[in-house]
Amino acid sequence: MAEFEAGPWKADLERRTTGAVDALKSDLAGLRTGRANATLLDPVTVEVYGSAMPLSQVATVTVPEPRMLSVQVWDKSNVTPVEKAIRAAGLGLNPISDGQTLRLPIPDLTEERRRELAKLASSYAEKAKIAARNVRRDGMEALKAAEKKGQISQDEQKRHEAEVQKITDKAVADIDAAASAKEKEILGK
Repeated sequence: MAEFEAGPWKADLERRTTGAVDALKSDLAGLRTGRANATLLDPVTVEVYGSAMPLSQVATVTVPEPRMLSVQVWDKSNVTPVEKAIRAAGLGLNPISDGQTLRLPIPDLTEERRRELAKLASSYAEKAKIAARNVRRDGMEALKAAEKKGQISQDEQKRHEAEVQKITDKAVADIDAAASAKEKEILGK
């Protein structure tokens, strides 16, 4: 019973939901509105050596010009998988291969491109909401299990479930606020 009263479960839920919000903010920071930035490629994962790896573990990303990214792939055999991963990431970038270097011109922000980026921001937000809801589900299941084991009473379970919901609602509100701000930035409103 003491483990639920002391609140380590609550701190863990808050840490995990905050992690979902922080991951979203990191992903949104990679969505740039017209200027090249190395963080633009942070969400890209590449299938190499039999597993999915972040692009930063197989290549170096630099910004040689304001509207150009350069990706220097370390292993020549990984150039094609890196190129495919960048295309598949949905960032609207079209790599130009030059040996082990991929050049990525940043396209002008047309209205269509802005809508694509806003849609991508929305999909990032939805993934973050799913992560927050998964944390809520885990918390609720832990509380039900503790009540069945007799560690907490039904009243305590209901009170703790309300706390779990409150933590989740705050995370979802933070996610919505971050996504809304980024969409306004992208759409220029």
